[in-house]
This record gives sequence, structure tokens and C-alpha cells, in this order.
Amino acid sequence: MKFLHAADLHLDSPLRGLERYEGAPIDEIRGASRCALENLVDLAIEEDVAFVLLAGDLYDGDWKDYNTGLFFTRQMVRLQGAGIGAYVVAGNHDAASQLTKALRPPKNVHIFSTRRPETIVAEEHGVAVHGQGFATRSVTDDLARNYPMASPDLFNIGLLHTSLDGRPGHEPYAPCSIDSLRSRGYQYWALGHVHKREVVSEDPWIVFPGNIQGRHARETGPKGCSLVVVNEGRVTRVEHRTLDVVRWMECSVDLNDVLTLDEVIDRSGHALADAVVEAEDRLLAVRLRLSGTCPAHTRLRAERERVVNECRSLASSLASGDIWIEKVVFDTRRAESEEAALARDDAFGGLLRSIRDLELDSARLSQLGQEVADLNAKLPLELRSGEAAFALSDPDYIRECLEDAKALLLDRLLTEGRDE
Repeated sequence: MKFLHAADLHLDSPLRGLERYEGAPIDEIRGASRCALENLVDLAIEEDVAFVLLAGDLYDGDWKDYNTGLFFTRQMVRLQGAGIGAYVVAGNHDAASQLTKALRPPKNVHIFSTRRPETIVAEEHGVAVHGQGFATRSVTDDLARNYPMASPDLFNIGLLHTSLDGRPGHEPYAPCSIDSLRSRGYQYWALGHVHKREVVSEDPWIVFPGNIQGRHARETGPKGCSLVVVNEGRVTRVEHRTLDVVRWMECSVDLNDVLTLDEVIDRSGHALADAVVEAEDRLLAVRLRLSGTCPAHTRLRAERERVVNECRSLASSLASGDIWIEKVVFDTRRAESEEAALARDDAFGGLLRSIRDLELDSARLSQLGQEVADLNAKLPLELRSGEAAFALSDPDYIRECLEDAKALLLDRLLTEGRDE
């Protein structure tokens, strides 16, 4: 027997804020969750699985209209046509209190009660599935403690949306312990809520499959579901199967000892080409991180806009794949030669240090922001929106401008100092 375990579909997640990114493939990213669900159904049919487990957060909150629910229904009908059932629990995003719209599910789909744990026996497969969904968005009780003990002579599955004993970046919903899950005597726990794949235990199997499609730059790497193989009442194999159509990735570029911006661009190009190969023909959304200790540090900061656009130009020219640079992060440090110049015991060294150490406290930054607020409001809309928008009244933006100005001055002085 085989079955699929998936969670956190987040169908039609709005992904707010994409519009501010220049050149963002908005339609492809927003449609990715639907394509990933289609891939899940394709995989279930191809592998001829007995059933599919969906461990919560099918949706991303209340539907804008019925199209989200209709799309999900169509995919479940495809499973029904192949004789495949689906077992579903509601998570925090699609809790009963969150959805004002609802559609009756197809006959092959069972949605578990949100009032108490429920057991469904699939006699043809010798399986008992135990589950309970979220009645409200914030469930802080241990739902698992009320799950029934394992049914003898059946393969028992616990279907649960939970933070378990806590996971970074996730709300502590339906918390429970590993020992508590083990005490139920089930052979497999199908968990949801945590978006990073994790095999918590193999005795019994306790698995977070992760979400089926990354939604932003913090959800990197392959996303998909778990294919579970059972022989004679025992799990013999649990495999990750990728389903994502947009791959989010952080791509690090080692700039240690790099001297020039041309070298920076060359190394970035090689890193991006490697990332495209790794993405295996998927649309690739990359956060490019430039890091290392290098003589080019100050020049990089001074010409940041040029570097960002050179990298984006490189990405658009790669013939081997579809790639979009979400952001370029500058994480380099000064080389020893620059530190030596800053340490000089003369007027030149003192000037460099004065520029480097120039800071504005929070009060002064806020005051500056207030002073230019009217000017900022008079700027054309196109200058006040987008990734590179002017935000003259924002203290953080002013601080960033100060850092850029300091980098320009230091780069000019250090270059002239080297030429003398």
C-alpha cells in the first residue's frame, strides 16, 4: 500500500507586496500554489496510491470568492475518478471560524470534525485514520491527548495540524510532545503547520512534509510531499517528492579577496548559472548574497545600484533557465588594506575614521524624517513606489542613504590615497 502525505497548500495565497519588486513574475508566483496541487494529484494518480492525507492549511484564510474552493474541488474530483480518497483536517488558516464560504466536498473527501477526534476506517486498506481539525484560528490546547488509542489489527495514522513542541517561525498551535504521540500506538503521524520538511521520528514515523510550494524568500529549497510505502502493516519507505513550480533559493557568492567589480559580476554569474541547474527547469526566485572579506567592499557599497542591476542583467541573459533576482544582499567586510588605511595615525586616517564613524541617533533621524515629509509627499507616485522607492520620511531609509554616502566618500578617498 502507498499513500501521499501533504500539508500547507495555502491555495491562492495573496502574497502581498510583490508589486513593489521590479520585474517580479507576479502571475507565475501567485499561480504556483494551484500548479503544485495539480502536481500532487498527478503524482497520486501516477503512483496509484490508496489515499492522500492533507494535514491542514489547504487555504490561506477566507476566500475572496468561490473560485479557490472550486479549484480544490476539481482536483479532488480528479482523485475520485482514479479511485483515490482524501482525508483532510483544517489548520489555523482554514479553521471553521476563518472561512465564511464553504462548498460540499466530493464523496471521496473526508473532512474531520473540529469538535472532537474522529476515526475513519478504510477497511479495504486495513487503515484507521484519526484526526481533528481546528475550530478556531488559535488552538492552544493539546488536541493529540484526546486521540484514541490505536485500533488493533489496523495500520493507524494520526492526522494533525500542530507545532509539536515548538518550531522557529511558527505559532505554537495545538502543542504536544513526541512522547504523547508515541503513546497512542500509531504507526504513522501525518503532521502539518511547519513549512520545512522534517522527519521527527522513525519509531513511529512522525513527519512534517513541509509545504508544497514556497511562498517567499524565507521558504527556500525543494517543496513537496511525502510518499509513504507500507508493507505488512509496517512503514518500509518514506520519500520526499517535489511538487513546487517556483523554487525560492538563497544563492551565496564568495567574494573573499575580490579586487574589482568585474570580478564580483563574474562570480555572481557563475553562482546564478549553477543555481539554475539546481532548480531543474523551474522558475527560480533568488536572493543573491554577496559575502566575504575583500578589497572591493567599499566600492561595492558605493556602487550598489550598478551591481544590483548588473546581476539582474546577468540573470535575464541566462539562456538555460527562467530566473528572477528577488534581492541582492551586501554582506561583505573591509579587507586588511582598508583597515590599515583607517588605522593611519595622520590627518588622512583621521578623516577616514570620522566618515566611517558618522552616525545619526534615532531622535535626529526621526527629526530629519519629519522635516522632509512634505517634500516626500510631493514626489511623483512612481518615485514613491517599487523596490527602489524614495522614502525620505523613513528613518531607516535615511540611515541607508547615509551609509551609501559614507561608502562613496570612503571609496573616493581610499582610491585617491592608493594613487598617491
